[in-house]
Amino acid sequence: MPHRIRAARTAQHLAVRAITAHGLAHPLTIALLAAASTAAARAWDRGHPVHTIHPAQRARRAH
Repeated sequence: MPHRIRAARTAQHLAVRAITAHGLAHPLTIALLAAASTAAARAWDRGHPVHTIHPAQRARRAH
């Protein structure tokens, strides 16, 4: 798995954990969401399609 995809998935996972633990408005959650969106944008800019970052997108596209 390319580095940028792994970074985006990890950042998203951490953001979701922060939302669960602290809520959406917590400063840590906001910072992690910003990091996740930046990581996803970098992967997208490198030409990785969304479904490589979000495997659920692949399932939706198949239907």
